[in-house]
Amino acid sequence: MKALITGSSRGIGRAVAIRFLAEGHEVIGIDRSEATIEDENYTHYIRDIRDVDSLPELDGVNILINSAGTQNEDDIDINLKALIRVTERYGFQPEIKAILHIGSASAHTGSEFPEYCASKGGILAYTKNAALRAAKLGAVCNSLDPGGVLTPMNECVMNDPELWNQIMDETPLRRWATPEEIAEWAYFLTVKNSFCTGQSIVVDGGESINFNFIWKD
Repeated sequence: MKALITGSSRGIGRAVAIRFLAEGHEVIGIDRSEATIEDENYTHYIRDIRDVDSLPELDGVNILINSAGTQNEDDIDINLKALIRVTERYGFQPEIKAILHIGSASAHTGSEFPEYCASKGGILAYTKNAALRAAKLGAVCNSLDPGGVLTPMNECVMNDPELWNQIMDETPLRRWATPEEIAEWAYFLTVKNSFCTGQSIVVDGGESINFNFIWKD
């Protein structure tokens, strides 16, 4: 199948692209950074997804995965508005089988920067809207909402022992996911899954169920 993945140069997007390539799929990556993957089945476009007029003409997309995202940098424009425009452009082609948005557990908890939470929260509603329309094509559409993931964007807290210990105290499994673990979920929800749609799947090590109930012994 032909998979289109935004944000494919690093982090979750790169791991997802590598996962698909390992299974022999054709992968098209869009990122504002240069390619970090070399594979005969990989094609890379250097584009800023906010500039919809610069996006390449692509036909026959079977799987669309919106992984491009940012934190504290035009969050609404990049994480939400651009995601919508990319999906409207590529996600409703006749050959489409699955659409997946990489959201965030913060959309469910609100425990992040305001515009970041709002941008990811918007994805929850848009996922349901897109799923209703994708169903008419026989396709599924979901969002995958990770908690902490070991990516370069999070290194500022990963490399701070004091902050890291505090974060681990809030995470029942006491670790963050690897990008490869999230890629496995992305692969399942788009290639293996054919009936779950309109859902927002939280994969956060239990962070969002930690109610922090404190009482005297």
